[in-house]
Amino acid sequence: MDNGVLKSYSMKNDDTSENHLLFHKLNQETAKINWTELQRHFARGVVIVVESGLDLVKTAEQISKDQNESIKSLLDAGKIFRATDEKAIQWNNHNQEFWAIVIAPWVLVQEI
Repeated sequence: MDNGVLKSYSMKNDDTSENHLLFHKLNQETAKINWTELQRHFARGVVIVVESGLDLVKTAEQISKDQNESIKSLLDAGKIFRATDEKAIQWNNHNQEFWAIVIAPWVLVQEI
């Protein structure tokens, strides 16, 4: 193999490995949280709801990588959105539990 091909192949593998490491890291940082613990983040306006049909970790990965087109598409489709007062009331009434991941400054949540 010539050095240019080897270098290109190596860079692609590093990128894939980097992606895998990020996904694994985010997966490890995913935790259950209840409404009581989430309230202070909601009050700061940093809670992003990820609809149940989406993979929470993959969505967090897209946000972490600033994949703006993908994120905009999800926002436009209503698949992700900033938590609303109506949602907060509903969560409070049911003492909702969530899966959560922090992608500073955001807290991404998905109802359990």
